[in-house]
Amino acid sequence: MAVAGVPLRVVSYNIHSQRDDTAALAEVVREAAPDVVIVQEGPRRFRWRQKCATLADSFGLVFAAGGLPALGNVLLTSLRVRVTASRCQRYPLTPGRHLRGAAYAECLVGGTRFLLAGSHLSTDPAERPAQAAAFKRELAAATLPVVAGADLNEGPDGAAWRTVAEGLTDAAVAADRADRHTFSCADPRRRIDALFVDPRITVVDYDVVDTPRTRRASDHFPVLVDLLLPAGD
Repeated sequence: MAVAGVPLRVVSYNIHSQRDDTAALAEVVREAAPDVVIVQEGPRRFRWRQKCATLADSFGLVFAAGGLPALGNVLLTSLRVRVTASRCQRYPLTPGRHLRGAAYAECLVGGTRFLLAGSHLSTDPAERPAQAAAFKRELAAATLPVVAGADLNEGPDGAAWRTVAEGLTDAAVAADRADRHTFSCADPRRRIDALFVDPRITVVDYDVVDTPRTRRASDHFPVLVDLLLPAGD
């Protein structure tokens, strides 16, 4: 029996600060034809608003949230998705380390509301647990179904990963594809990029897109997930 719901195609993608083949990057996302894209390492410095708009346009999407206030976490949507509210979060700064944060957008699609969220945790294992806890507090407080993408900089056996994943569905596990590595494109050995969703959301399909084009576009592979959101009242 078919599961009722509202379809949503999601890409979560660390784009390596657009330091690689940007034409290939745009082609990868356009070919995927997502409804929403959760970007890590997006524009976060001088002229970030213009750069976020340019990035969105290259993907055939529009800017929803993030950029400098979220330290490079950027949320983009198609015109099918309406953003009703957005906010950004900054994690406490450890002296000598990079400031990091998260982006959030309350969205409406097909009569269903959901919370879209994205973050990029530290490469420092001493910093990650507190950042994961801060991100998790926002996700746990949400009343809307959550769709959260992140570069966690550690695998599923890590404490920060477990913190974020608690109570949510790991899309890769739900699709029985947790063996698909996301990093690095040059030598794929780790799954450090994930999409977590509310248990009310059905994971229809999951892929880590490994093609010659994605290997040129970034040092991470994009995570592509098809979801069914619970139908609105």
